[in-house]
Amino acid sequence: MCEEYTTEPLGGPGTRRAVPSRPCRPAEVREAVARAVSERCRTTSTPCDTEALADALLVASELTTNALLHGGGVTDFQVDVSGPGVRLSVSDRSDRLPVVVPRTDRQGRSRQGGHGWPIVCRLSRDVRVSDLPAGGKCITALVPLP
Repeated sequence: MCEEYTTEPLGGPGTRRAVPSRPCRPAEVREAVARAVSERCRTTSTPCDTEALADALLVASELTTNALLHGGGVTDFQVDVSGPGVRLSVSDRSDRLPVVVPRTDRQGRSRQGGHGWPIVCRLSRDVRVSDLPAGGKCITALVPLP
């Protein structure tokens, strides 16, 4: 799950509150990536490349959206900004590998959607899909930063 629940009383006995354990929605993931890249730029005293950041944000958003739509939800998210770029890892519950969906159906009609995985592959230098021991998969993508 994306949220952990605690029974610590905040508003009195029996009150439950959601405590986010990690980003799991596209907006939260984008925010975490933006913070990580900004921190790297600040600590290294280098300007942030807005185009590279936009690519990283789009890849993070697409991986998260795909995990929500096709993978049974996000089970983990990691961002690491070091070396050649931003390494993003999104895990989900599904063992199914991502696929490229044809733009048209058998009757030649245009399909909606199906653009996320090609975007991830196009904007990333390295993309890896790993099986997880407890089931599901982890997709890791390296988005280059100058």
